[in-house]
Order: sequence, then structure tokens, then C-alpha cells
Amino acid sequence: MKIASTRYSDPAFNFATLILRLGGGSLMLVNHGLMKLNNFGQMSEKFINPFHIGSSTTLAIVIFAEVLCSSLLILGLFTRWVCIPLIIDMAFAFIKVHHLNYAPPPAGGELSLLFLSIFFTLIFTGPGQISVDRLIGK
Repeated sequence: MKIASTRYSDPAFNFATLILRLGGGSLMLVNHGLMKLNNFGQMSEKFINPFHIGSSTTLAIVIFAEVLCSSLLILGLFTRWVCIPLIIDMAFAFIKVHHLNYAPPPAGGELSLLFLSIFFTLIFTGPGQISVDRLIGK
């Protein structure tokens, strides 16, 4: 029975990294990035501005992370690099939006921490063999 085995398997590892990339990237893109992109005009005036660079600029940076970086993550292209903006995005989402507002679950930051876990894991593991990075030899 393979599920009870404690042995390491390269195909299983590669499939697991694919699942992390597809799951984390797709959920970030569809549920967060595209929503912000579609509502840019309405959100740009009242979006959080932790760096004092303007709400619109901050929102544009977040959209860059959540749309472009998530799309590249799904493909497995520049995986480790695109995880960095996503980690920064989720860290600020947790600290500035969810945690400091003391919002009760599900808005209490668990989702931000889950995304952080996925993106940190992918920085350390890389994209796996089932990725564009692998095809171009990075």
C-alpha cells in the first residue's frame, strides 16, 4: 500500500508541487487577483496604503502580484521569483488587513497564512519537473 509508505518518490514529489502551484496560483488568481483587476476603479480610492505611495499604486502592485505572478506560478515559470511578491502580498494582507483588525474567522487571516505556507514551500522546493522552468532548463 503506497499511501502508508514513508519512502520518498520523485514522481509523487513532482505531482505534489504541481498541485501546490495549480491550487495556490489558481485560487489567488481567480478569487483575489481578477476580482481586484475588475474592480480597480472602485477599489483604488479606498485600498490600504501601508507604504504611503497612494492607494491606486498599492492596488496596482497587489494586482501585479495576484494576477501576473499567480499566472506565472500556475505555468511554473520563474517559480521561485514570482513567489516573492506573492509572499510579500500575503504577509501584508495578514498583518495589515486581517490580523491587526482582529477580524473573526474566516476573515481572521487563516487564508493568508495558508497562501504564505504554499508560496514559502514553493520557494524551497521549486516548481517540480512538471513546469515550464523544467522545460527551459532553469
